Amino acid sequence: MATGRSPPENDPEAEVQEDLMRLDAYRGQLNALLQQYQILSASRTEHLRARESLEGVDRAEPGAELLLPFGGETYVRGSVARGAPVLIGIGSGIVVEMDAAKVTELLAQRVTRIDQAARDLEGQMSTLDERIQVLSRRLDDAARGGAGSDVGRS
Repeated sequence: MATGRSPPENDPEAEVQEDLMRLDAYRGQLNALLQQYQILSASRTEHLRARESLEGVDRAEPGAELLLPFGGETYVRGSVARGAPVLIGIGSGIVVEMDAAKVTELLAQRVTRIDQAARDLEGQMSTLDERIQVLSRRLDDAARGGAGSDVGRS
């Protein structure tokens, strides 16, 4: 008895429709993963820039004038006292004060976690891309009348 989820055995048109829906869903998922990847990439860049800035402050001469970014390409001239504590967000709008060395270490750990998440996303995107290619080939074969495609279901 058919459950409504899979087409009847010998209905090529229903199989094509199912494959088209599956292909559309895979493409939507791939697009969502690409957006997540872009967010991770931007976050990684931001964390690296923060770490490099902290390290740059440590290398600066005492009392050296720095440009402090406020965002929106806006800067203020100022100086940072060597050894001054650093404020860092830890999530949910909570900011804590820590030693600069500890913040640098924390930023490095975050970059490592971001890199792992990016690798995981790359694997998921690769899998989805393979499924998209398989379905695309099967649909191309069906469009050309090659109903006997030997590609297994994804």
